Amino acid sequence: MVYNWLKLIDEKYEIKTFAFVIMPNHVHAILYLPDNKADLNKIIGNGKRFMAYALVDRLEQRKEEKLLNILSMACSEPEKSKGQKHKAFETSFDAKPIFTLPFLHQKLDYIHHNPVSGKWNLCKEYTDYPHSSAAFYVDGIIHEHVLITDYRDYWL
Repeated sequence: MVYNWLKLIDEKYEIKTFAFVIMPNHVHAILYLPDNKADLNKIIGNGKRFMAYALVDRLEQRKEEKLLNILSMACSEPEKSKGQKHKAFETSFDAKPIFTLPFLHQKLDYIHHNPVSGKWNLCKEYTDYPHSSAAFYVDGIIHEHVLITDYRDYWL
């Protein structure tokens, strides 16, 4: 779902994925938005909706009633009154504009090391985590599902 969304925003809005990591319960991404082409709030909101529909559809196909019920119970009464049936994502998101190369490097390091830090330990080496752009930058490996745009083509 996240892979499809990253592809969609590239095709529809020309938003480039500089870096990403898909974690079990969250996603980090460094995206390049062309000037005056896209509103980040709209992009993220539409992305959450796109992925939530895909998730609910998949759960319905698999008859995962327990999970569907959990997503349904997560909806507030005002959300339900507007016709929302399931809530798969938090309403808010945390975005930080990147204006300097040192800050970009800090964020790259943080997101790429996320799979091996703290409670996660999803792999031994951060470059081995398959749902990340780390191997692209460290080993030059093209990601199978995401077209990664090398930030150095824009920043250096």
